[in-house]
Amino acid sequence: MPHKIRDKKVWVFDLDNTLYPAECNLFQQIDVHMGEFIQRLLSLDPIEARKIQKKYLVEYGTTLKGLMANHDVDPHDFLDKVHNIDFSPIQKDVRLRSALERLDGRKLVFTNADLQYSEQVLDRLGIADQFEGIFDIHAADLEPKPKLASYEKFARTFEIDPTHAVMFEDMAQNLIPAHSLGMSTVWIDTGSEWGDPGQDKDHIHYETNSLSSWLDSFTKDNS
Repeated sequence: MPHKIRDKKVWVFDLDNTLYPAECNLFQQIDVHMGEFIQRLLSLDPIEARKIQKKYLVEYGTTLKGLMANHDVDPHDFLDKVHNIDFSPIQKDVRLRSALERLDGRKLVFTNADLQYSEQVLDRLGIADQFEGIFDIHAADLEPKPKLASYEKFARTFEIDPTHAVMFEDMAQNLIPAHSLGMSTVWIDTGSEWGDPGQDKDHIHYETNSLSSWLDSFTKDNS
């Protein structure tokens, strides 16, 4: 593994579809709840509600941000409703836990989700105690990734020099600001069209389809 990542001392992890496999498909549940929320809010049928949902996702980074900007939605109410899901598809990941235990340095979660949801996911995975902190959407002042200001606030909050950090993320566009600040980047390719960087991969240093496998190999090679 190249020297530039071997010597990093801060490890920054996205949550959804990164720390757990995309096959858990929690987003399908969340997606349904978001659609239902928009249907009730705007009195729309499912098809029109979905158009609004995806339009805001593309234009604002998250559906929530679009709903706040255009419909004055209370973010706490929205997140409580859409994150009221069944977490049972997530199982303890012994391999990931072992790799995290071997990983030398500070470990942090940087997510567009909220704190309560994030803690439930980490508990299900059996790795909650491996992280120093969680930087959630509220800590980011409701400015989602890939807003550069959120990355800068994340770095200030945890007193991080980005050039000493590595970021793991399934949404390739969310690695662009990380790269611009000097972070090394690892893209988790889930096969999703939303996560694909397209032809431009200059901001991606490494890629894998399994975080557990990548970290397991990396930490064993560097132990």
